Amino acid sequence: MGIDGPATDMLQPFGKTQALRLLVIGGTGRLGRLIGPVLRAQPGLACVFQARAEHRGGDIIFDPLGDAAAYAHAAGAADVILNLAGPVSFVRGGDTQAQWDQHVALAQAAIAASNGCPVVQVSSAAVYGDPGPQSCAEAQPLAPLSPYGQAKQATESAVADHANVTVVRIGNVAGADALLAGSNAAATLRKLHVLPDGRGLQRSYIGPLALARALTRLVRLLAAGADVPKTINLALPGVVGMDDLLRAADMAFTPETAPAGTIAQVDLDVGRAIDLGLVPGAPARADDIIADLRAVIEMEPRP
Repeated sequence: MGIDGPATDMLQPFGKTQALRLLVIGGTGRLGRLIGPVLRAQPGLACVFQARAEHRGGDIIFDPLGDAAAYAHAAGAADVILNLAGPVSFVRGGDTQAQWDQHVALAQAAIAASNGCPVVQVSSAAVYGDPGPQSCAEAQPLAPLSPYGQAKQATESAVADHANVTVVRIGNVAGADALLAGSNAAATLRKLHVLPDGRGLQRSYIGPLALARALTRLVRLLAAGADVPKTINLALPGVVGMDDLLRAADMAFTPETAPAGTIAQVDLDVGRAIDLGLVPGAPARADDIIADLRAVIEMEPRP
């Protein structure tokens, strides 16, 4: 399918605007739907969200792996591309490895379409594997354990030689991971893996409001030609227990000892993100993360 889409001018995907133009690829996936309302509300930022089919709610409709001309046209009108695209679940009965390989193909398609404009390529803390108690710095060797983490590492390798690509390794995003999905509903009883000492698993988290604002700040820096590191960890400082997040969200749970091999802690070193002004320097708090998520949920359009 070509570049037709709701609320989209075929000749000018962004219409007439003096704002910074951001093309969001994969913007109708789980993460894109969560942060989309916040990105659209940022002053001086004009966003166009790509989708593969009209029923997904995108502004512009094309397949980034099947319509290079439409992709290049949309990218040609953008100041920055934010590439969120990449499968996290699979078509039953399909070739799983081929679906994982789409992460690399989608990153390469973004580079091909960009014509040198900045590309923000989203990666994941999963590339670090099990780092133990130490924090994860961007320069350390990667050792992903999951197929998803391995796909993200392969994607990072594929874009490493392209000067216009900035990789952001995002920690757990409240509301986008399985833990807090549906946290706007009534209290829900669920099982939660805990460590032998009874604590919940510890992760670097960020709320969707904070994430969207951080990405907006990064996009502005890139569009202005600022000197930005090639790879940036993106989360709030420190770690938060998953049990603490459920308590803050008033979601009941039953603790269950985590199986052997469960990663106890992933603590992202976010010094680069703090230095760039993407996130504050204060340690993350469960209450603040839940408040962030609830604020974004309130922004979602009602049926």
